[in-house]
Amino acid sequence: MTRVLTLDSGLGGLSVLREITRLLPTLECDYIADRAAFPYGDWEEDALIEHLVALVSREVERRAPDGVVIACNTASTLILDPLRSALDIPIVGTVPAIKPAAKDTQSGLISVLATPGTVKRDYTHDLIAAHAPDAHVTLVGAPTLAAMAEAMLAGHTVDPDLVRSEIAPCFQTEGERRTDVVVLGCTHYPFLRQWFEAQAPWPVQWLDPAPAIARRLQAVLTEVGAIEGSGQINLVSTLHAENIEAIGRQALQL
Repeated sequence: MTRVLTLDSGLGGLSVLREITRLLPTLECDYIADRAAFPYGDWEEDALIEHLVALVSREVERRAPDGVVIACNTASTLILDPLRSALDIPIVGTVPAIKPAAKDTQSGLISVLATPGTVKRDYTHDLIAAHAPDAHVTLVGAPTLAAMAEAMLAGHTVDPDLVRSEIAPCFQTEGERRTDVVVLGCTHYPFLRQWFEAQAPWPVQWLDPAPAIARRLQAVLTEVGAIEGSGQINLVSTLHAENIEAIGRQALQL
């Protein structure tokens, strides 16, 4: 039986788990929504690293997974090296998809729509320097979109005017050129994609890294052996007595 632990600060990582279960339907999956600590962007860096190393290590000891997916950009920009030092199983992270965006853009104007925590990280700026040195990359730290996605998944209405104001800085022009790729730099954002498309001033490619993360997980797991299991999915929140099964299964389209 092959088992994977996936973790996010909330429900956003379900966009990654959705792609994992589509690609690997027999995989046993444990999903931890760390909603008691949401949002990670409000944490001091050292405190967040300490919290996540302790949480993931505890859950790995409890659940004995064959791999871990950190389905959160803000966490991944800080925690991947410390986790790989602490654990002896594969760790797959989620970081802004700068490299594929640089390959896909025709105009050379790329935007990264993420949380304020992700856009300020050195890790993000290093990705741009390494993979998109010739592109004009606009970093947009949206303060409310992740919480908006959490609320939407819980059944609340999305405010299209607020969506429009949050994504507006993504749309840049230089002469006749204009932004043609927007990287979804938070795993919550794919759940808001239909509102992004409706409020965008012109069509763009919305680049969701989740399918690539699923393929990377498949690659590291198959290096160890065949992926086998019953496809059972367990959905857990760190908030006391909170049950996310119904919301989670709807988000996973199960």
